[in-house]
Amino acid sequence: MNEIGPNDRPDLSQAPDSMSATAQPAAAPPPRPDAPAQAGPAGGFDFNQPTIVSLLYLSSFALGVTALVGVVLAYVWKDQPHAEWEVSHYRYLIRTFWIALIGSAVSFLLLIILVGFLLWIAVAVLVVVRCVLSLINAQKHEPMPNPDTWLA
Repeated sequence: MNEIGPNDRPDLSQAPDSMSATAQPAAAPPPRPDAPAQAGPAGGFDFNQPTIVSLLYLSSFALGVTALVGVVLAYVWKDQPHAEWEVSHYRYLIRTFWIALIGSAVSFLLLIILVGFLLWIAVAVLVVVRCVLSLINAQKHEPMPNPDTWLA
């Protein structure tokens, strides 16, 4: 039988090179020039301010009051210093709120003649499309192409 003596033990006083403080992690390869730019932090979902407002608008279909929180934040944030691409997003999102409010009010009034229900659905679809377009462009950190439009 093999007996292990006190001199046969491995020396554990020094850490292997891979665990030392001076070991450098492997360098990431440089990005390819033809690769698309990743949005947000490390290619993940970026919760920038226009994205937050868009998500608040979309959640208002389930919760109701979050659209008011979103428009208040949009008005507050548009006066603060921010990236250049965000300027068009605030105009676009504030206009989206007013489209939704006016469209919903007109739809409610037209419910008497049963046309209001169809108009309400059209307004809801328009708001969702506008929010999704804003989300897409905000994730890319690109300005809205035409923020003053009343359509998508």
